[in-house]
Amino acid sequence: MTTLAATLAQLITRTPYEQLPPLALDHAAMMISSTIASAAAGQNITSAHVIRELAKEQGGVPEASIWFSQGAKLPAVTACRANAVASDAAASDDSDLRNIVHLGTQLTSSSLALGEKLNASGKDVLRAMILGYETAGRIAESIMPGYRDLGFHGSLPASFGAAVAAGCMLKLTPPQMAQAIALTAVSMGGLATAADTSEAREYFAGNAAQAGMNAAMAAQKGYIGEERILDCKRGFLEVFGAEDIDGITRGWGDSWDIVTDMAIKLVPGGHPNHTLAEAAANAAREGNVSADDVDSIIMTRPLSRKMRISLPAKPSHPKNLVDVAHTPAYFVAAAVADKDFSWIHASEQKITDPVIHALIDKIKVGEPVTKDVEKFRQGAVVTINTKAGRSYTSTVYAPRGSGPRGIEWADVDAKYRALVPMAGLDARKIEESLKVIHDFRGIGGVSLLTALLR
Repeated sequence: MTTLAATLAQLITRTPYEQLPPLALDHAAMMISSTIASAAAGQNITSAHVIRELAKEQGGVPEASIWFSQGAKLPAVTACRANAVASDAAASDDSDLRNIVHLGTQLTSSSLALGEKLNASGKDVLRAMILGYETAGRIAESIMPGYRDLGFHGSLPASFGAAVAAGCMLKLTPPQMAQAIALTAVSMGGLATAADTSEAREYFAGNAAQAGMNAAMAAQKGYIGEERILDCKRGFLEVFGAEDIDGITRGWGDSWDIVTDMAIKLVPGGHPNHTLAEAAANAAREGNVSADDVDSIIMTRPLSRKMRISLPAKPSHPKNLVDVAHTPAYFVAAAVADKDFSWIHASEQKITDPVIHALIDKIKVGEPVTKDVEKFRQGAVVTINTKAGRSYTSTVYAPRGSGPRGIEWADVDAKYRALVPMAGLDARKIEESLKVIHDFRGIGGVSLLTALLR
């Protein structure tokens, strides 16, 4: 009997670049821009700094660059891990709307590292990223909500993205790709509790990128694992509670998840909170409500059995960036206070703002939304009640910068220009690298970009 890993490997290896739609290619290039920008914002966070310094100390064969870093190149898998940790550290990388999985971190770091090592073309990288996104997204969706109920973090399925992307870059044969997928299934962990409360989240992200790349490279050299591990009794899918195993391969190529489900973060923090901030800012602007005018704020969203997105019964007060990323009330309060929510709200100045914290105390969680539930893609509703007795409500069905709403290059470029200067890159290199990313499908070698990031 053909294994699921073998079936996936056949689908992946038989999908040429020419079959990928232009919008999928655009979204993959946008993901590169978003991931590099996120890494620029995260590179000086302690977690990213530690992993980067360890990588430099360990050294090795010079193959790929650590972005925004001086010094010699390092082994591709080492550079990949360091770049992935930096990208995830600032909670500004992308999300898959179905799975709360940040695939861009693993896909970009692995594809660019191997692309630099192999002198691969932009087309090679974009194809690898799209197929990695498709595979990881389908596997992640099949085990939702099972793996989350068991306490695992989204880096668990994200590792498949790195494995497939790396396998595509290495031009693995179908049997080798099947082994890369099977080896990845036994390579990665990561507990959500630690990710939600500490810098362990980005540690998991780096491990996922590294595990996927290692699996692909081991498969290329002939390593043989248990190819049935995805779909056998007590295998990966059964252990993590897969609900629709056939759906992992059904309709391959009919549409592409990177088009329909990718969301670029245009503001920092957990993606489910972005629509809360947008709705709160909309309502505050509509009523021209000041912080002093507010009597109460009601935030709510639909219940989601698969996503397990819920709002805490009692709003909490964040103390740092890790807290902010997972505190819905902060997004709402900050957006009401400033009638906007942007990158500045990840700063210490805003995280400690007494006006925002006073508004947090006025937030309540309303009854779950029951109307038009099918329209919500991590959407939310916010109502501001004023002391004068007026109410202003805004509903946002999906976050800005997401597939359902359309992703604009102008928004992605604005993110790049806002965050990349944090890494010390000068204005000339910022604009030149951004141009290369826009033209990525036409470049002959990945080093054209990575050289500008050093």
